[in-house]
Amino acid sequence: MTSYHPLLKDAIELHCHSYPSIFPRKQTDWELIEDVKRAKMAGVVLKAHETQTVDRAALIREKEPHLHVYGGLVCNHFTGGLSPAAVDVAIRLGAKIIWMPTVSAKEHCCHFGRKKTRLFNTDRPLIQPENGLEIWDENRKILPEVHEILSLIAEANIILATGHLNPEEVMALVEAAKQHKVEKILIQHVDLGIAPIPFDFQRELSKKGAILEKCYLACSSDFHDLSIEEMAENIKRLGAKECVLVTDYGQGHNIPPVKALSSFVEDMLSSGITEAEIEQMIVHNPKQLLGI
Repeated sequence: MTSYHPLLKDAIELHCHSYPSIFPRKQTDWELIEDVKRAKMAGVVLKAHETQTVDRAALIREKEPHLHVYGGLVCNHFTGGLSPAAVDVAIRLGAKIIWMPTVSAKEHCCHFGRKKTRLFNTDRPLIQPENGLEIWDENRKILPEVHEILSLIAEANIILATGHLNPEEVMALVEAAKQHKVEKILIQHVDLGIAPIPFDFQRELSKKGAILEKCYLACSSDFHDLSIEEMAENIKRLGAKECVLVTDYGQGHNIPPVKALSSFVEDMLSSGITEAEIEQMIVHNPKQLLGI
C-alpha cells in the first residue's frame, strides 16, 4: 500500500482532476477519496474543465461526511461560458469555487492551438469557438457579465479562481474583484507554462490579498517550467502565507494526485521549505479559502 508523507494530515488539495471526465484521468472520484482518507487529509476540491463538480462532491460528502470534499464551476464554453445564470445555480448547489475560463480561455487556445499535447486530448475535437473567451472587450473593459459573476461570488463569499487567463487579464480581474469586495482570490498555477504570471506580478497580486497556487505540474515532465529548487526559492521570496501547494495532477499518464502532493511536500522539504511553511500552504491557507 502506498505510504504518504505525515504532513499531509489535515491537508486539502485545491486543484486536481478525476473521473468522470472526457479527458484521460488516473482515478475515479472514489479512488481519489480513498487516497485522501489513507493520507489522513481533511479533504479535496474536485475540478473538471468540462462540467460542474458540485453534485459529485455533494454525493461524496453524503457517504464521507467527515471529509471536506467540494466542487465548483469552470466558466468554459461547455458549462455556459461567462454565464451569471450558470454561476448562480452552481453557487446555489453549493459551489465553493468559481474558476474563470480554462481550456476555453483565449490564452489557452493560443498556447495549445499550435502545440500537440496529451493533456487535453479527446476522441474527437471539442466544439468551441476558435478564438477563445476573454473577460474584457476590445477596449480592455471588463464585460458586464463578468461583473455580475464577481458580484455573485462576493455575495456567497466563495473563491474566485483565475483559470487560464493571461497575466494582464488576471491583474484586471483582481482589480474588478476587489471593487466587488471578493475576499477569496486564488491565482491559478502561476508558474505553469499555459499562462505564466511574471514574478513581479505574483508579488503585486499577493500584496492585493490574493493567494498564489504553487503547482507541482509546472515542475513535471509535461511542462518543465521550473525546477524544484526554483519553485522553493520563489516560495521563500513570496512567503508561505501567500501560497498554496497544489498538484493539478490526475492525468492518466501521471501518478495519482495524493501521491503527487506527498512527493511535492518531500521535494519542498528537501529544498529548504520548513514543516511549518508546508502546513501553512496545504492546511491553513486552503481551509481559510474554503471557510473551514
